[in-house]
Amino acid sequence: MNQKEKFALLGALLRRAEGLSRVAVWVGGALTIASVLLISFDVLARKFAGITMGGADELSSYAFAISTSWALAFATLQRANVRVDVVYQYLPVRVSALLDWISLVALAVFMVALSYYAFDVVHTSWLQKATANTPLATPLWLPQGLWLLGLFWMCITVALMLLRASAALVTGDIELVKQICGVRSAQEEAEEEAAAGERMVKGGQA
Repeated sequence: MNQKEKFALLGALLRRAEGLSRVAVWVGGALTIASVLLISFDVLARKFAGITMGGADELSSYAFAISTSWALAFATLQRANVRVDVVYQYLPVRVSALLDWISLVALAVFMVALSYYAFDVVHTSWLQKATANTPLATPLWLPQGLWLLGLFWMCITVALMLLRASAALVTGDIELVKQICGVRSAQEEAEEEAAAGERMVKGGQA
């Protein structure tokens, strides 16, 4: 496999990761909505019927943690993470591209460290057969395991991004580096909002 084919393969894997991450975001959003409905029903039932389902707050906390960890990869792929660009925007293009790459390396190191300690938490819960100190007595490794899988997926996604950005940086494709891990410009954000508004208009007319 030559260099061009390797780059094409990395690009294809990154696109596949984005597609899977988009699905994960939708599932996480559905979990969040379900937890909101569950809590709302529990509050109304307690108010008007004097009964409670129990465990709504516990389940919603699990849903929040799981949906958050699975949303990390998509947010990173979309460059939606917060970056301070007061000085960045005035730097030469090549220097800013190098800083983008360094920021991705730092993110990768942080995610690996976080995932390592998160695995230790899940492993301990599994060995000790730990359960939640609640009426549901949920085995903690279940929600923790789903949370950990989201962190692992984030690590895989960042690794793919880093490989592709590194290849682009070595070959001098600065524009691709910016597309993968650069700070989104105000123009890009405006164009994205305009495209979203256009889709809403078309959807309303359909």
